[in-house]
Amino acid sequence: MTKIQDWLKQQQLGSFLLLAVLLMVVFPLSLDTFRLNLVGKYLTYAFVALGLVMLWGHAGILSLGQGVFFGLGGYMMAMFLKLEASDPVSTQIQSTPGIPDFMDWNQLTELPVWWVPFKSLPFAIAAVVIVPMLLAFIVSFAMFKRRVGGVYFAIITQAVALVLTVLIIGQQGYTGGVNGITDLKTMLGWDIRTDEHRLVLYHVCCALLLGSVLLCRWVQKSKLGTLLLAMRDKEDRVRFSGYDVAMFKVFAFCLAAGLSAIGGAMFTLQVGFMSPSFVGIVPSIEMVIFAAVGGRMSLVGAIYGALLVNFGKTYFSESAPDLWLFLMAALFIGVTMAFPDGLAGLWEQKIKPWWAKRQAERQAQAERIRAAHAIYPAVLPPAKGDGDGDGGGNGMPPGIRGQQA
Repeated sequence: MTKIQDWLKQQQLGSFLLLAVLLMVVFPLSLDTFRLNLVGKYLTYAFVALGLVMLWGHAGILSLGQGVFFGLGGYMMAMFLKLEASDPVSTQIQSTPGIPDFMDWNQLTELPVWWVPFKSLPFAIAAVVIVPMLLAFIVSFAMFKRRVGGVYFAIITQAVALVLTVLIIGQQGYTGGVNGITDLKTMLGWDIRTDEHRLVLYHVCCALLLGSVLLCRWVQKSKLGTLLLAMRDKEDRVRFSGYDVAMFKVFAFCLAAGLSAIGGAMFTLQVGFMSPSFVGIVPSIEMVIFAAVGGRMSLVGAIYGALLVNFGKTYFSESAPDLWLFLMAALFIGVTMAFPDGLAGLWEQKIKPWWAKRQAERQAQAERIRAAHAIYPAVLPPAKGDGDGDGGGNGMPPGIRGQQA
């Protein structure tokens, strides 16, 4: 058992195992289906927070447009689900059966060519990751090769989010417009709206999230992760050492985009729709808040941050509908001012040292008791006899009893 504990401490997996137990055991056993589905929705945002930890915390690149990749991943999955829900039998009342309803409303008479491949689930799953990462590669390669970074890159990501939002809303006949893609029912005939299937999707989301944590942890512990940290702190020194700093930044941005896209796909499956409201600037900034509250340097902390902020949104909107935005702002400001490194900083700087001090005090007390017991073996613990076999002593060493006599 000691070897296992030492290995977990060395690999820093204790917090990961605690998170896994919380997500896979505690929540399913303690929450009803409705609340558990809400937690599953919150966890889809945690994928974005994980990507921001790698991008912002580990590589030093702030992106304010991660909603773009979250939304793209969600739209890729929604396109497949919508085509399955738009079979000729279900859409026979339309002017053109066999196409999504919003296309029929906008007087399209056939399915667009670029929609056709999404009839295949494997293609849709591949597109969930490839399309957002491809867009991320194009944007980041164009920017980082020209050494555009810092606040300028953050503003550019906001511009990309705004442009994509306008594009989705403007192309209503192809994307569903401001309403998005709705009324998603089944996946390969499997009803995603029932409680049993939502429970399965929750566990799939948790498994993917935990796997993403391990992937990011592996990257952090590799030579690549070391170079990302060095690039964040001393970019010029890394560049003068012969490394292509721009491509490291591109990798970090693409990794964050892929993780965000997986979260968007799981959001579509668990919630049953996708709209441009998750693509724009406001949701992208909220996603940065998740990482900031949890701790932009902590993978596990980012997940807790996503859970805390979204739980706060739900709780405050239910209990104080007129004030919940102000309460959320107070929560964010209070956490960032009191704990600049987020919840993970609170653990590392306050709770962990306090616990270590307490353990040291307990160990020192135990050492004192053992030393006293070695000198006076009959004193601690109190003995029934005097320790010399006569059974009638008062618990004091024989020599001391003799002096008192």
